[in-house]
Amino acid sequence: MIQVKNICKSFDGQTVLSNVCTSFEKGKTNLIIGSSGSGKTVLMKCLVGLVEADSGEIFYGDHDFTKMNFKERRVIRQKLGMLFQGGALFDSLTVAENVMFPLEMFSSMSKEEKLKRANTCLERVNLHHVNHLYPAELSGGMKKRVAIARAISNNPEYLFCDEPNSGLDPTNAIVIDNLIRDITKEFNITTVINTHDMNSVMEIGDKVSYIYEGQLWWEGSKEEILYTENNELNRFVYATELLRTLKKPPKQSNQKQ
Repeated sequence: MIQVKNICKSFDGQTVLSNVCTSFEKGKTNLIIGSSGSGKTVLMKCLVGLVEADSGEIFYGDHDFTKMNFKERRVIRQKLGMLFQGGALFDSLTVAENVMFPLEMFSSMSKEEKLKRANTCLERVNLHHVNHLYPAELSGGMKKRVAIARAISNNPEYLFCDEPNSGLDPTNAIVIDNLIRDITKEFNITTVINTHDMNSVMEIGDKVSYIYEGQLWWEGSKEEILYTENNELNRFVYATELLRTLKKPPKQSNQKQ
């Protein structure tokens, strides 16, 4: 479990996060939602140490991440898997080399063991016989699956996903959602996901945290989100659904003019 206690963060005098308190549960998909500029991305960056909180505490189990030095944080980071918004694969590396990258940083495995682990992870995300290819030879959905394979290659206890469905068509988005959910359950990982996608929320949101203007405004399950009386959350949820409806192409009439 990850516990967040009274996290505050400002940039140039502007408050981005204000006394955020929440927890992310083990074996569950914990989703952070909110509009652009709400602070949810900064919160995730604080969780992994890419941004330092001004005050507050972040606990990984019993360990206060905010009080650790670089060497102590490295021990925690060995337990983290990261799925970045664009996949962030290295174009100059093969698929296998991309998946092995965390192992090169944190593992003492032999080269043969690393390659075996990479192939095992690629099989887990249903990618067979692509380890010799380069990212440019893959589709968008395949790139995301390679990125997931890389994120789990070091057997992480914690998995962080930043807009995992960004740029994907609805079919591939469902595949990625289901894959993240299944891996979370299978390996009992604490998974934290930043997303705008309400389809993802309703499909895989075990726990949902809504950030509004830098504050934790609402928490609950995907079932509870449908019956909340929180006005700001309702506007966010139903505005998102309305935009999705407006983007759908009009139905073609079969009637002859």
